[in-house]
Amino acid sequence: MVKEEQLVVPMNSYLKAGIHIGTKFKSKYMDAFIYKSRPDGLFVLNLQKIDERLKIACTLLAQYAPEDIMAVSRRENAWKPLKLFGKVTGIRVFAGRYPPGILTNPKLETFIEKKLLLVTDAWPDRNAVLDAKKMGIPVIGLCDTNNQSNDIDLVVPCNNKGKKSLGLIFWILAKEYLEKRNLGKLKEPVEDFTEE
Repeated sequence: MVKEEQLVVPMNSYLKAGIHIGTKFKSKYMDAFIYKSRPDGLFVLNLQKIDERLKIACTLLAQYAPEDIMAVSRRENAWKPLKLFGKVTGIRVFAGRYPPGILTNPKLETFIEKKLLLVTDAWPDRNAVLDAKKMGIPVIGLCDTNNQSNDIDLVVPCNNKGKKSLGLIFWILAKEYLEKRNLGKLKEPVEDFTEE
């Protein structure tokens, strides 16, 4: 059994946010992160593995300055927590459609150089993932049970569709990023990151 004090947040917080509830589909890529299948057909992700991967993601993010990271989400449920994550950490975020070429085409006015990419879902965010791949930029991807993880360097298994789950994830990433980089404590409560 997982020891409560070793988790990034109390197990109850994970459970309440539904961070472990997957979809009715699973990919071979995500099989290793799946704990069980429920009677209603939904796959359940392993909480311990979610927590382990979140810790790794936080440590990896903290190795980069805010100006070297970009976080992207085409998924609407992630826009509020993603924008707040960007505001409190100083990390550049794209909530909505990521215009391809921003990372790869220096001729574009919007061209930016980044060293790390965080995506909410590898499929809707595939333009950003493909750009990062072309440029050799590592990608952290939040992946649900149905995701494919090719071109993702660090898979963080989680419910990447639910508002509460995404809010909790971005709150954890923001909190840990600020603390690990000695930028102070996160003042915003987790509720500010979750959609009403």
